[in-house]
Amino acid sequence: MREPLNLGELAAIAEARVPKMAWDYYASGADDERSLRENCEAFARIALHYRVLVDVSRRTTRTQILGHDLALPVIAAPTAFHRMAHDEGELASVRGTGDAGTAFILSTLSNTPVEQVVAAASGPVWFQLYVYKDRGATEALVRRVEAAGAQAIVLTVDAPLLGRRERDVTNGFALPPGLGVANMFADEVPAVAFESGLAAYFAAQLDPSLSWDAIAWLRSITKLPVLVKGIVRADDARRAIGEGAAGVVVSNHGGRQLDSSPATISVLPRIADAIDGLILLDGGIRRGTDIVKALAYGADAVLIGRPLLWGLASGGREGVAAAFAVLRRELDLAMALCGCPDIAHITRDLVEP
Repeated sequence: MREPLNLGELAAIAEARVPKMAWDYYASGADDERSLRENCEAFARIALHYRVLVDVSRRTTRTQILGHDLALPVIAAPTAFHRMAHDEGELASVRGTGDAGTAFILSTLSNTPVEQVVAAASGPVWFQLYVYKDRGATEALVRRVEAAGAQAIVLTVDAPLLGRRERDVTNGFALPPGLGVANMFADEVPAVAFESGLAAYFAAQLDPSLSWDAIAWLRSITKLPVLVKGIVRADDARRAIGEGAAGVVVSNHGGRQLDSSPATISVLPRIADAIDGLILLDGGIRRGTDIVKALAYGADAVLIGRPLLWGLASGGREGVAAAFAVLRRELDLAMALCGCPDIAHITRDLVEP
């Protein structure tokens, strides 16, 4: 497929191809979707105070995250149910992400077994984890993921219950026939269905009493680095690092959990000032300039969720690679125009001169 003009073009193609129930599941936020919109709008309010007369004739977007050499500071966020967008699902997604030279985070709610996804990958695969009420089942799942070859655990902590996504309620969201969740348990099992609804299933399985001791417990059962995803407060970020997390993901779950949660870019500076550790950010990345703003405020890399799904729906593996290619091209141009020949030159003075 030809390289799209921008991510918005990919989104339009994807919406035309994906059934309405699936599109609304991917696109929706919680309640009035204020946080969903604000994630993007907050980026638009930030100006870039570019430098001039800097030699940018040679540039690189490469970076290192958790020891992995990545072609750009953009990672595939964990998103659910990729086979609703494309028959090859997470296999196409991980292959397209590898073609782009970056890392892929596999969702617990994926349609494809972790073993198959890791086998298809050409780059690092991390696994996004929910902690169940049954800690033994969670530990067994971690063992499975580690044995499969995943290289990090991304612990999601902002979902003690599932946020109310009114579009899904209206549509009566259910997985299409033949699709299920392949990574909920220790063993590779056939489709896990949600006859009672996704929110009810979450309430039955996930542990709403989860507390800070979960990080130490998780570190005690795996040698993999543990990242904590769902942080919007500086004190929580400090606590996560203090409990032994390798880093944090500044995230409000794409605006899908607590509506009125802050835009992630708006809280990033405080978190970056509060901790010395890996910081990733998701929510609202739509342009290369957004990546520059996030890195300038202290993120080491950003995650993309919906844009990856747009690429997947638009063209499978090639579409996913195209989504990353758009952002890499825009990032390279934005860096040149900001006077940044490499990632190290993207510093706070670009957004706070």
